Amino acid sequence: MFQRAAGLGLTLLLSLLATQASAISRVQGVRLHAAPDYTRLVLDLSGPVEHDLSYLSDPERVVIDIPEAVMNISSMPKAQGVVKMIRSGISEDKVLRVVLDINQQVTPRSFVLSANHKHGDRLVVDLNLKNAPAPTLPRVRHDDERDIVVAISPGHGGRDPGAIGRRGTREKDVVLAIAKRLKAHLDANEGITGKMVRSSDRLVPYRDRMRFARANDADLFVEIHADAFTDKSAHGSTVYILSERGASSEAARVLADEQNTSAVLGGISLEDKDDDLKSVLIDLSQSASLGASSIVAKHVIAEMGKVGRVRKRKVQQAGFLVLKSPDIPSILVETAFISNPKEESRLRSPKDQDKWGAAIANGIVSYFTANPPPDTLFAARHDYERPDDLEYVVSPGDTLSGIADRFNVSLSKLRKANKIRGDNIRVDQVIRIPSSRS
Repeated sequence: MFQRAAGLGLTLLLSLLATQASAISRVQGVRLHAAPDYTRLVLDLSGPVEHDLSYLSDPERVVIDIPEAVMNISSMPKAQGVVKMIRSGISEDKVLRVVLDINQQVTPRSFVLSANHKHGDRLVVDLNLKNAPAPTLPRVRHDDERDIVVAISPGHGGRDPGAIGRRGTREKDVVLAIAKRLKAHLDANEGITGKMVRSSDRLVPYRDRMRFARANDADLFVEIHADAFTDKSAHGSTVYILSERGASSEAARVLADEQNTSAVLGGISLEDKDDDLKSVLIDLSQSASLGASSIVAKHVIAEMGKVGRVRKRKVQQAGFLVLKSPDIPSILVETAFISNPKEESRLRSPKDQDKWGAAIANGIVSYFTANPPPDTLFAARHDYERPDDLEYVVSPGDTLSGIADRFNVSLSKLRKANKIRGDNIRVDQVIRIPSSRS
């Protein structure tokens, strides 16, 4: 009898210990995103948590205390926005402390998001700049607010290996790995979804890649490659968009192919239009997509420069067939030179593959945050969280047109809001960014 009772007691004790262990929340991921007026930290959690948020000065830092939690990740994100470094530790009373070392004064704000069909529980901390309005609390998502769709196209595949490095590394394999990481990083953001043109080792014809993007109502098409050159010292990343000449030739081809006219301009049929009107509509669509392509490419280049050398700081233009969709902004990213032994090693490294995937994703998210398609969750959030005008401090290299592009405001509206007649601005000048409601 005693043995049975002892056995039952041990069972209850083990059950209690298991329950206590399961009650400990785990931080399963840490994400950092910098917007023009705030920096956002997202902690992906195994379950709901309570937390305390505090702000300390000299030096500036933000502290998040989470009782009964542990950090279950191997490394923290690199510096971004106002965050210089993220540190963590466990106190004697089993409180997880996450410390954000920051480079300027901010107004911190935090909220918890419950698990949904796409994400688990999350703790979100926004670090709002002192001269920017604090975003309001998140609202309920409406059914008519769709996700932004990004078509992700790894180059080559199947019988086409692409370029091959000195160690036998095949371009088709490494760009597929980077593309999968890109999708994972995009999907980690609520309101944006990556669609893989190919997720296995198969060859997809270039025009079929464009058709895939259109069939999935993509808002952006991204082709990923690894560069190669006879000089093995060549290195760095490059981002391309379609050249004006390439755009013109593709518009002519589309007009000449009656079978394609029903598919252009987002599925709007041109069959009842005369040739002159078709030409004008296609040119207008191509011009709009080229303009958007150029802006998103700039965002991606800026992020790529944080994880490696950028070979060309300016957006490059070329007549790549895969970029010739008349109605979808498209970019081609040459991640690194597979012909360079050092960069070949990086291309083979899962850690570096993830860095490139994250950089491309950050550039895309940054672009759509400033330029959200009107019927998307990003657009609703943009209007909801940015009801007031913003102020922007001019940095070296800024241009007035570039600032207008970044904040998705017309150049004329920006000039009017700041009483600027021409395009001359100076470093450290404060520019008022009018809201869409101004």
